[in-house]
Amino acid sequence: MSRYNNYLFTQKESIDSNTKKRFYESLLDPTIDKDVSDIYVITTIGDRYDLLAWKYYSDAELWWIISAANPELRKDSLYLEPGTQVRIPRDYQKALVTYQDQNNSR
Repeated sequence: MSRYNNYLFTQKESIDSNTKKRFYESLLDPTIDKDVSDIYVITTIGDRYDLLAWKYYSDAELWWIISAANPELRKDSLYLEPGTQVRIPRDYQKALVTYQDQNNSR
């Protein structure tokens, strides 16, 4: 089983209070503000969001933080075009808290 099949950050299960039917809500990607401590890298052939997350966070499952920090980049692939500048938030814990706050307050 791929670790991306359990991507927990795309939707959550809810129950309609009137009909008692289950449904799934889309979750919001966190808004990750720029910070002076952010890391900027220029991608090379074979770079992927998950590999960058592993390199900088020691956790490939945090690839979505790097993706959310770069909304101008393509979202349909883990691969990045060579020569692309990518912002990597150094404080990924802050991004996790922002994600939880944004989605719990809805």
